[in-house]
Amino acid sequence: MLVHHLYSGGKDSSLAAWILTRLGYEVKLVTVSFGLLDNWRFARETAERLGFEHQTLYLPREILENAAEIAIEDGHPNNAIQFIHEKALEALASLPEVERVSDGTRRDDRVPLLDLPKARSLEDRFGVAYVRPLLGLGYRTVRELTERLFVVEIRESEELEKADYEVELRHLIRENGLDPLEIFPRRHYQSRVLGWREKGI
Repeated sequence: MLVHHLYSGGKDSSLAAWILTRLGYEVKLVTVSFGLLDNWRFARETAERLGFEHQTLYLPREILENAAEIAIEDGHPNNAIQFIHEKALEALASLPEVERVSDGTRRDDRVPLLDLPKARSLEDRFGVAYVRPLLGLGYRTVRELTERLFVVEIRESEELEKADYEVELRHLIRENGLDPLEIFPRRHYQSRVLGWREKGI
């Protein structure tokens, strides 16, 4: 059973991919890009180190532009990130070869996270199964598992080489003449998986 898994290269999406393999799924990692930057390559590097197949899914720049408008108007990125995540899931689910979609959203996430009505709507509209292996796991459990499984780099968001939606969103906001640090929280730390802690896991 093949599942297409939205992938940033961070610890959450990497842990979710590992759990999916333990559940018997064949996992294909998919990183979203708007074509402004080539930061998707960081996710590809991590995917290769972990032994997963990887592809890049390009979304229309208009989605990112709409998200930037949302973030600027709100003065914070939450609704913009949620907007992009929903569009990414819809784009992935709409591909003809896709029967199952997945992501690394956790129990305690605020954004991005689909509530139950939105999750059911995604499945019904596109005829897919939406699999979320971390939905029952809290922060402490995720941290324990990722520390055991992976070598993880953790740095401030502005400094980390990563492949999540936020990178291109920050870039576009900066192109519009605004400082992303006026919108995104300061001292916000994110992760990137560099490889397995032990070979053969």
